[in-house]
Amino acid sequence: MTPHGPTPPTGPGSDASDLVDFDVDLSAQEVLRRAQVMASLGPDWDPVEVLLGEEAAYDLLYSGLDAEQQRIYDDLVAAGVLPDRGDGRAAS
Repeated sequence: MTPHGPTPPTGPGSDASDLVDFDVDLSAQEVLRRAQVMASLGPDWDPVEVLLGEEAAYDLLYSGLDAEQQRIYDDLVAAGVLPDRGDGRAAS
């Protein structure tokens, strides 16, 4: 990591305009972090299965709503807070 210009003077009377820019490249750290995440997930991790499980959980979460809960659910979908699921009605 080298500065783009000479080192600015410090101490009394130094001017903030004398400061220099410098860059820090974190791409190697990010590659290492991602590799460690993938290693921690293990070889049996199946992202498609995880997504299907999440969809099933949402279906269960919004199933069996009474009339008031269904109205609130519909209001939240209309406001864009919840995604539209299927025909816009919670599963029964």
